[in-house]
Amino acid sequence: MKIESNKNVDIKGKNIVIIGIGRSGAGAGKLAKFLGANVLISEQKSSSKNIRLSKKLQSFGIKTELGGHSEKIFNADLWIISPGVPQNISIVKTAYKKKIEIISEIEFASWYANAQIIAITGSNGKTTTVNLLFKMCDVKELAPILGGNIGTAFSDLVLDDLQNNTENRVYILEISSFQMERIKYFKPRISIFLNITEDHLDRYKGMEDYINAKLNMIQNQDKNDHIVFNLDDEILNKKFNDTLPKKHGFSLFENPKNMFSADSTKIYDEAYNKLIDLKNIRLPGKHNLSNILAAATAAKILGIPNSKISDTITSFTGVEHRIEKVLNINGVTYYNDSKATNVEAVQVALDSFVNPINLILGGKDKGGKFTSLLPHFKNKVKEIIVYGEAASLIKSALGDAVKLKIVFSLKDAVKTCHTRSKPGDIVLLSPGCASFDQFNNFEERGDVFKSIVKEIAKS
Repeated sequence: MKIESNKNVDIKGKNIVIIGIGRSGAGAGKLAKFLGANVLISEQKSSSKNIRLSKKLQSFGIKTELGGHSEKIFNADLWIISPGVPQNISIVKTAYKKKIEIISEIEFASWYANAQIIAITGSNGKTTTVNLLFKMCDVKELAPILGGNIGTAFSDLVLDDLQNNTENRVYILEISSFQMERIKYFKPRISIFLNITEDHLDRYKGMEDYINAKLNMIQNQDKNDHIVFNLDDEILNKKFNDTLPKKHGFSLFENPKNMFSADSTKIYDEAYNKLIDLKNIRLPGKHNLSNILAAATAAKILGIPNSKISDTITSFTGVEHRIEKVLNINGVTYYNDSKATNVEAVQVALDSFVNPINLILGGKDKGGKFTSLLPHFKNKVKEIIVYGEAASLIKSALGDAVKLKIVFSLKDAVKTCHTRSKPGDIVLLSPGCASFDQFNNFEERGDVFKSIVKEIAKS
C-alpha cells in the first residue's frame, strides 16, 4: 500500500497490522476498524493487563495476538507502530525488506483529523504546557481536547469526532520523540518546542538523533503555519532560522519582538501592556514561567484574548504527578514528581525548593548523567533513597558525594524517608528514570506513591 497523500486515504478492506497493544495501539486499532480495515494487533508481552485489553478489542472485531509476533504480521498493507516499539528490531527490518509501509499512530490519526492540530514537544514541561494551553483555549468559539502522549491516544480523539461531527475542534497534543520517528504527512498548525536536554539516550545513538526526531514535527509545515520556541534554549534558538513557518520566540528575558515578555515582576504583551503580576502565578519555578510564556504565545496565535490567558495563569495550580503536593505529615511535606523521568526534570524539581530534601530516585535508566544533579543539591539534599533497576548505577554516580541508601521497592523508599525525616523536611519522589521496571507508566508510579503516603498518614 503506497501512501502518496494524507487526503482521503481509503483503508477499507486493507490489512492493517498494529505492533503494540498499548494505549496508542488500541486506539489505532479501533479507528482502523471503524474505517473498514481488517485489523490485527500483535504484542510481544502477554501480561494480565494485555490479556484484558485483548479481549476488549476482540469484542470490536479486532484480531489480536499476544506473547510474540507470528508470520501473520507480514500479511499487511500497512503497519502502525506504537511509540514504545524500538526502531531497529528484527521484525521492523523484515517489514522494510517486504516493502510494507510503516507509520506511527500519530501519523495515522492525523490522516482523518479534520481540525487544526497544536503539537507540543520538549524534554521537560510538556504536560504542564498542554494543560495550560487547553484551559486557555476553553472558550465558546473553540472545542479544545487533549491527547497524544498524555491521557488519550490521538486515534481515540479522532474516532470520537468522526462519530459525533464535533465542530471548532482544536487538537492539543503532547508529542514525544518516539511518536515523531515514523511520520510522513503529520502537519500541525502550531508546533511548540519547550526545550531540548539529554533524554532517551538508551534509545538513540546520540543527542543529534534525539534532536532530529523532535524536529521531525515541523517537516511538513509551511508559511501559513507557526513555530513557537524557547529562545533561551541553546539548541532550539539556532534550529529554525531557515524554516518556512512563522516563528515566535519566548524567553525569560525581556524581548520586544516576542508576543509576551517577562521582567522581574510582571509579564507584558507585545504592546507592553501588563498581562499579569508574577506574584499572582501559583506555579513555582522559572521553568514554569517559561511554560506559561509558551502556552500564552500559542493561545495568542489562536486568537484567545489576554483576559482569558491571564485568568488561566492565575487559577492554574499544576498537573498531577509534576511537583504535586500530596500531604503534610507531622511537619514533613510529601511531593509526587513521578513525571520527572529524566535527570533534567529532577534538577528542575530540586531547584523549586529551599527546605531540606529526602530525595527518592530510581526506576529504569534512560541514559542520563546522574552526576549532573550534584550542583543542584546545594546542601539541601539530606539523603537519597534509591530503588529499582538503576539503583546501582545511581549509587556509583552519587554515592561518594551524598548520603545514599539502596532499597528494593518504592514502598520501601517512602517508608525509609518517613522514618528518617524531621519536621520542615520534604520527601520528594522525583525518580529521574522511566517507570517500566516496576510499573506500567509514570502515572501508576505516582498513584502508588500517593497511596503509600496516605497509608502512612493513617497509621
